[in-house]
Amino acid sequence: MPTTKDNIKASYPTPVFHYNVEIDGIDAIAFSEVSGLAIEYETITYKDGLSCKEGAKHMPGIGTPVKMSMKKGVVKSDSKLYDWISDINIATVNKKDITVSLMDETGENPVVSWKVSNAFPTKLDAPGFNATSNEVAIESLDVMADGLKLEYS
Repeated sequence: MPTTKDNIKASYPTPVFHYNVEIDGIDAIAFSEVSGLAIEYETITYKDGLSCKEGAKHMPGIGTPVKMSMKKGVVKSDSKLYDWISDINIATVNKKDITVSLMDETGENPVVSWKVSNAFPTKLDAPGFNATSNEVAIESLDVMADGLKLEYS
């Protein structure tokens, strides 16, 4: 069992609640939830003359695009996400790089960063409205991106 502070920091998983999201060209936004940071490949099934005996062969194909979702509370006069999605015209979009960093316990140093490249918004979802609830109004932005890379600090 780890006994020193440094051993504990090196061998225990980092909690997910302390993270930072940066979108190129947009001022800082505090997101309450980020999901969809996944690297995935399509599967190719190949059948040859021996497939009846040996079975089909499977191998990785091309990578699929990153489909990411980010949620944040609605704040008066904060239209950054709306401004980004409203810039879209047919066949023209302002693609941006997004970095999601899982921070250490001090909140100053990233432990792992997910670098999403060439992202563009595909959907901006307004909060659900319910007169019997007092929950925070949450809007959601879905983006699609070309690639995802991890950087360990």
